[in-house]
Amino acid sequence: MNSKHQNLRPFSCSYSPNAPEILSQLNCTIAISTYQAGKVIFIGAINDEKIIQLPRNFKKAMGIALDDDKMAVACKDEIILFRNSEELAKHYPKKPNIYDAMYMPRVTYHTGALDVHDIDFCKDGLCAVNTNFSCIIKVDENYSFTPIWKPKFIKRVVSGDHCHLNGMAVEDKEIKYVSAFANTDSPQAWKTLAADSGVMIDYQTKEIIATKLSMPHSPRIYDGKLYLLLSATGEFVELNPTDGTYRTLLKIDGFVRGLAFHEGIAFIGLSKIRKNSSSFGKLDIAAKANKAGIVMVHLQTATIIANIFYESSVEEIYDVQILAGKRRPSILNKIKEDYKLGITTPDTTFWGRIIEDEK
Repeated sequence: MNSKHQNLRPFSCSYSPNAPEILSQLNCTIAISTYQAGKVIFIGAINDEKIIQLPRNFKKAMGIALDDDKMAVACKDEIILFRNSEELAKHYPKKPNIYDAMYMPRVTYHTGALDVHDIDFCKDGLCAVNTNFSCIIKVDENYSFTPIWKPKFIKRVVSGDHCHLNGMAVEDKEIKYVSAFANTDSPQAWKTLAADSGVMIDYQTKEIIATKLSMPHSPRIYDGKLYLLLSATGEFVELNPTDGTYRTLLKIDGFVRGLAFHEGIAFIGLSKIRKNSSSFGKLDIAAKANKAGIVMVHLQTATIIANIFYESSVEEIYDVQILAGKRRPSILNKIKEDYKLGITTPDTTFWGRIIEDEK
């Protein structure tokens, strides 16, 4: 750890004075995943002046999916499905009357090491980008994964991360577009190409609709428009699916990845770049990518209105999501016994106790 960070508390962060007020006015909480720190972190505001965080351990946390009271988190070799209970939150024994949401683990899909990136709840169920096998998959109890789509240029579904398929844009629970770093079809082949070899693919037609994208991440549809982040150049762009052109809304000095929208505000994740990274260390932007955190962008004017930067613990962010209408949510992992105590039925909820095994 850098010497200037040695005395900082874990997950110390600085933020613009208006960041808490914005989150309070928006009545929301930011959820981020950081595979480097192995955490899902909820970032909210206690009041108009103070940010509060809740970090939870999840091995190599990547994509986060939300659907009303459901949440899914992609981890190192599993995908965990959560369900929120306001009643369990209200009566949480350790902190009663503190939280307004409590995401409890309900299902774990043991997928194996797929290097899952984006995930989302779709009409056909929980779908995900399987980066290791270069395909889109359905996640269920039947198999480690069920391939439901692959790009035209991928001949077979095999391991090896042939094109670094990573992003998935979903609208009305239908997959619309998929992003990849290249249209290559051999193990790690995308790493041998220039940083601007990225492509955007139409999910229905499988046709490439945009090329020469600089490490595209986090394609998202908001108000009928397609947005994405070009990580290698720090650009936040709007892409025209008809002709493949894009306009840069904002250029940020950093490695951008993780994008969510709420009430006309874009929340963009920033990551540091490790100097020894074989994939990203030689990028032109690497020297400027020295901050990790969140920037809030007013979409209509394309201006940064607030930021939150980490000064310890967090260096790389993958996903960013917004928990709308939740001011102080909590989430339980499966490391401690707490998650076993939250009992829910269709009619009631209560906190139980651990029953010791009979001798």
